[in-house]
Amino acid sequence: MSDQREVAVVRWPGRTPSAGAGPAELLAAYHLTTQAEKGEAVAGVEDLPDRYRVEIADPQTAFADDVVLLALSGDSAVGCLVVTAPADGRSEVKRLWTDPEFRGSGIASSLVGAALAQAAESGVGAVRLSVWKWRAGAIALYERLGFTVTESWDERDDLVCMERAL
Repeated sequence: MSDQREVAVVRWPGRTPSAGAGPAELLAAYHLTTQAEKGEAVAGVEDLPDRYRVEIADPQTAFADDVVLLALSGDSAVGCLVVTAPADGRSEVKRLWTDPEFRGSGIASSLVGAALAQAAESGVGAVRLSVWKWRAGAIALYERLGFTVTESWDERDDLVCMERAL
């Protein structure tokens, strides 16, 4: 018998209101982990910078112009990704996160694939992203999916900027 769990990628909010809080819990895990990896660990969500707390508290408003994709296992949200609204002929992938219990099962690849399809439907010519340089697994995933390192558009140190033409 296989331990493989079926996971569906859906647009949020959408057909699955039973997905509980939607992406809020995943976004909290993403931001708390990122703060710790940057050497700026905080005790909880209330200690995160304002811009991140807003995303967690009300993702529907924070990403109102964007597309939020969720990976669902049953009624549980186990992965998320945000595709920004098109600007200057491209969209950006942000906040890719998979619940650690579900890693290694293709969820991140499925989310990025759905993001690329969403971006193509919106008519953009490219998708870009930034990733912390210590996230070697994520960088390798993006490279496998056709992203290449490009000149940085972000002033923060330790970010790798990547882009893929559609």
